[in-house]
Amino acid sequence: MSTDRETLATTVLSLLRAIAPELEPDTLNPARSLRSQVDLDSMDWLNFLVSLHAHFGVTIPEADYARLVSLNDVLDYLAAQRG
Repeated sequence: MSTDRETLATTVLSLLRAIAPELEPDTLNPARSLRSQVDLDSMDWLNFLVSLHAHFGVTIPEADYARLVSLNDVLDYLAAQRG
């Protein structure tokens, strides 16, 4: 992972920990579903997406929610939107 991606991942995981304090980032598989690994319900997931928008200023249309499954998906999406 590049430094920029590592920084992005650290921030994203910090935002996720605000919603799921039990999260242990070292145990996450970045290619697997975040919701299943962290046991997030739909409201937690929505709050996480809203926090991404608030922190990064990236609008995430509802149509894109299904694309954001794993940590890698979220990082790739944010990197592409921030361009």
